[in-house]
Amino acid sequence: MNQAYLHWLNHPKIDQKTRQELNEITDINEIEDRFYQYLPFGTGGIRGLLGAGTNRLNQYTIRRISDGVARYFLDKKKDHHKDAIVIAYDCRHHSRDFALESAMVFAHYGIPVYLFAELRPTPLLSFTVRYLRALGGIVITASHNAAPYNGYKVYGADGAQLLPEETQQISRKIDEVKDEIDLSVYPLQEVHAQGQLHWLGKEIDEQYLSYLCRENFDLQKNSPIRVVFTPLHGTGTTLIPSSLKRLGFHNLYLVPEQSFPDPNFSTVGTPNPEKVESLNMAKKLAQEVGADVVIGSDPDADRVGVMIRCNQEIHSLTGNQIGVLLLYYRLYLAKIQGTLPDDGIALKTIVTSDMGEKIASHYGVKMMNVLTGFKYIAAKIEEIEQDNMGTFMMAYEESCGYLMGNWVRDKDAIQASAWICNMAAHFHSIGLTLKQVLHQLFERFGFYHETQYLLHYPGKEGKRQMMQFMAYLRNHPPINLGDKKVIRMEDYQSGFNSLPPSNVLKIHLEDQSWVAIRPSGTEPKLKFYLSVVDDSHELVEKKMIEIKKGIKDIVCITN
Repeated sequence: MNQAYLHWLNHPKIDQKTRQELNEITDINEIEDRFYQYLPFGTGGIRGLLGAGTNRLNQYTIRRISDGVARYFLDKKKDHHKDAIVIAYDCRHHSRDFALESAMVFAHYGIPVYLFAELRPTPLLSFTVRYLRALGGIVITASHNAAPYNGYKVYGADGAQLLPEETQQISRKIDEVKDEIDLSVYPLQEVHAQGQLHWLGKEIDEQYLSYLCRENFDLQKNSPIRVVFTPLHGTGTTLIPSSLKRLGFHNLYLVPEQSFPDPNFSTVGTPNPEKVESLNMAKKLAQEVGADVVIGSDPDADRVGVMIRCNQEIHSLTGNQIGVLLLYYRLYLAKIQGTLPDDGIALKTIVTSDMGEKIASHYGVKMMNVLTGFKYIAAKIEEIEQDNMGTFMMAYEESCGYLMGNWVRDKDAIQASAWICNMAAHFHSIGLTLKQVLHQLFERFGFYHETQYLLHYPGKEGKRQMMQFMAYLRNHPPINLGDKKVIRMEDYQSGFNSLPPSNVLKIHLEDQSWVAIRPSGTEPKLKFYLSVVDDSHELVEKKMIEIKKGIKDIVCITN
């Protein structure tokens, strides 16, 4: 029998509800899955299924994580004016409970906490850490994962998620915890009594909105465009509608069934705006009210998905397409306003479409590539500022993450929604839909098409299989993919192009197409990112079919 399971089951301090849950597990494989490891830091912090066990999120693993995080931040205290941690949380099961558990652990170490009184978006947490000049912050969220998940993201004093070398330090601190069930925490009433807990409310919202309204939009007063918005039951409802109305978008329609917090996400399978089907209810409302733009944010409002009207049809956009439209509008607008800098810099990840590089180059802006994960974008923004490398313009990644103003250091659906609506309003004023603008960009810079191919590898055995697959490709690089010759394979495992090491392979084909492969940092999935380019939609569709066939052939060989 698993020793960690027995330790939990028989621990004198385990609560009765958890003991009952453990007693009800009859499948030995489930016991193994729950206890074979502690949840590790991934691309977006720690994320996992809710439930009893070391490989689950619960009050005891949250305390264990927070204990390590607290001791990590204690080492940073001397460098900052406000020795405090900011905590935010989303709408998920136990999010508020986990936020309070974390606050009690921090209080045990004498670290004051600024805690949002109600659920708030992740980008607001990033903003608040910077605004209050805090030691750092955490947000309890599983982003766009399904309802059985929750998570724990850690932010540094710059308002950015921590880099691997920093999370490794935290992991070592966490590993020093001998018994998570035996950890001491301050009771909440004592935290209050000692003045270590400070509640945050709408005053922070107002500060954020004041920054947003300073952005250099081309504001269309009383724009006639109609916008449908859905927060997919998440935190986007707290700031996105109010920000759009403040910017003059009064023809705003919220999907009523999805505009309240619901930890079960009962009207949508997975609350991920990358998935077209997640916006089905918003699309239906858009057809009813004649909307020009549909916007959907994920539960913690850092990602945003978009649909747009063209004639009588509502079309979905990919994350890459939203990114190039925002990049184009940002640079185009700066040029016509006379504010385009000579040293402009835009940022994207290595798995994001190359189309952005062509647009940036057209406007004399340098495009810089970073590893997957917005923490790398945030680190590069910090480097650009510290070393006076140039003027930051915007950053984006293919997974529907966008950042327009650097007063936040994470992807931000609130900012992105404001820019998307202003972009739609501007082009509407000159007789163009966003679909027409995108087609013009394709004709000028090439018809690009990107998609993902996913393989699921759950559990302990799945993790081993993913690593085995990556090792096989490294040792047996493909000669062809589909009907195209492979010209090179880039291995980021030991660092590539001055980027930090990462378990990523990128296969380049003779026709400028490429495939990038990486294990997900937050889910048991192997991700394939596919990109093709040609002179028409028809040609790129044919190429994509061939590449997918080539990938399936490789998968068959390795299985």
